[in-house]
Amino acid sequence: MILTDPLPLAQALIACPSVTPQDGGAQTVVADALNRLGFTVETLRFGKVANLIARFGQGSPHFAFAGHTDVVPPGGGWRHDPFSGIVEDGVLFGRGAVDMKGAIAAFIAGFAGRAADARTGTVSMLITGDEEGEAVDGTMRILDHLRQTDALPDLCLVGEPTCRVALGDTIKIGRRGSISARITVRGVQGHVAYPHLADNPVHRLLTALESLRARVLDTGNDWFEPSSLQVTSVDVDNPTGNVIPPEANAALNIRFNTEHDGAALGRWITATVQAIAPDAQCDIRLSGEAFLTQPGDFTAKLAAAIGATTGISPRLDTGGGTSDARFITHYCPVAEFGLVGRSMHRIDEAVPVTELRGLATVYGAVLDSIFA
Repeated sequence: MILTDPLPLAQALIACPSVTPQDGGAQTVVADALNRLGFTVETLRFGKVANLIARFGQGSPHFAFAGHTDVVPPGGGWRHDPFSGIVEDGVLFGRGAVDMKGAIAAFIAGFAGRAADARTGTVSMLITGDEEGEAVDGTMRILDHLRQTDALPDLCLVGEPTCRVALGDTIKIGRRGSISARITVRGVQGHVAYPHLADNPVHRLLTALESLRARVLDTGNDWFEPSSLQVTSVDVDNPTGNVIPPEANAALNIRFNTEHDGAALGRWITATVQAIAPDAQCDIRLSGEAFLTQPGDFTAKLAAAIGATTGISPRLDTGGGTSDARFITHYCPVAEFGLVGRSMHRIDEAVPVTELRGLATVYGAVLDSIFA
């Protein structure tokens, strides 16, 4: 396998059916390639999840690439086997081609293209198999291990697909936080003709949801759009039209910006609901806090490297969902840059081979910039 070309490695990774939490051999493919390049590779397994840390060089600066080999289930209706890694008309097809086995192959190819260069400092690769799932046995565990061994990076670039239209158009320098709530309101079942003998939990639940929804959380700020509360489910499970149900349930999610913190939002959700339904149960799950990497020397070097190789001046952005950068931000400045994300998680996920190779060139230029 020619490691300076990301295509063969991306194909080998796609051939591994690494649907979270299964590895399918993907981490071994990465480890073998990095061993060939002279990295010291350490494997870490937590629960069912395979992870690896690879390190080349020593001293400062210490720059890390971070990514994940796990993928979401492929679903049906693909024009090609989703784990075949077939190339058709110059396009690589397969689950993970964009999110983000292609980027991992580009990390390695970008490094391999300049591996013989003399330089000081450390390059590491932090590769997890638990990003698309609960993300409890992946990057958080890797970072904790690095903290305990005094081996945390100074800077980190995550290879998530960030570009919107063309390779080079977007760098992510932050992400919104995400908090979810599942609300249960209990009442007293009864006949709809005798409501005074019952307690309708649906009415109280709907009132509570409207109270939550009516609040303007914020108007956004310089780097983030306004926070958004979305009710995602209202469930009663009542097949009978003349019965007041004994229980009503709802679910919601808030994608919030840096004007908030998750704990305060969780308390607000619970207090608002229980003011209307005192015995309601609110199960809160915080997936990650909002964060921002302030523009500075690191982001300027990324933008310059991207612009020099793609001819596009990238936009600094904070949109989209969450990523493992939400964990890394607690330890060092982190940004994200990767492929065009239009087909990620979709049937027939695919990337043009020229774009994949272009990403490897960008990553090589980023290394040149960091270690100049």
